[in-house]
Amino acid sequence: MSSNSLRPHLLIIDDRPDEMRLLLETLRSEDYRISVAFDGEQGYRRAIANRPDLILLDVRMPRLGGFATCRQLKAYPATSRIPVIFLTSSNELSERLEGLGAGAVDYVTKPFAPEEVLARIRIHLQLATGTTPQAVNEEPDITSHDLVIVRAAMKYMAENIARPISLEDISRHIGTYEKKLSNAFRTHTGKSVFEYLREERLCRARQLLSTTPLSIHEIALEVGFSSAANFATSFRDRFDTTPSEFRKNPDG
Repeated sequence: MSSNSLRPHLLIIDDRPDEMRLLLETLRSEDYRISVAFDGEQGYRRAIANRPDLILLDVRMPRLGGFATCRQLKAYPATSRIPVIFLTSSNELSERLEGLGAGAVDYVTKPFAPEEVLARIRIHLQLATGTTPQAVNEEPDITSHDLVIVRAAMKYMAENIARPISLEDISRHIGTYEKKLSNAFRTHTGKSVFEYLREERLCRARQLLSTTPLSIHEIALEVGFSSAANFATSFRDRFDTTPSEFRKNPDG
């Protein structure tokens, strides 16, 4: 094994090279291997091709933003375990929470101190070495980008199951467009996006009915139904029993 292959490999995805200059100089002084991409689509492709040890990812970029890029990387098995640190000029709590929800491990706010970035990189590289990498021959066949966006959409819907979400909302958050997402779902699941979401909501509700003391009204809201009556009707149509009857006899 060459000494070069032992050096941690970092991928920086940022559309502002002028903002990266000081960071690049700092990282190169630490003897990291560095790759650079200037938008999310290019960064996604380079991450898949090169499998870096850690990714520094800007939030706001043209074509494919940072959150959508992160969701796609986390939906691709070969890159799902690579730690992602967001670089952002915003200090908004809502943005930090969205980034962490998308799969990032940390946030650095611009303008940043190079020493802080280095410290965070070292910490997350050390943490990542304790995880077991996914063997290539154990990865499912996921060469199709359509399957990546389906997996990313499924994760996004699961995380937002309690609130009303539109096809436009889902598509925007995972970095695709509505027609492509709809066609991908039909191809890979045999269902429309909202047929899949409805099934997930009802299955989640069935689990909550059998494992929690939540009321039927609370469960309806928890899984995204506008009322207990709508929930009860949908539940009965799907499982041929009412929520109350199922709760009394979940094994029946």
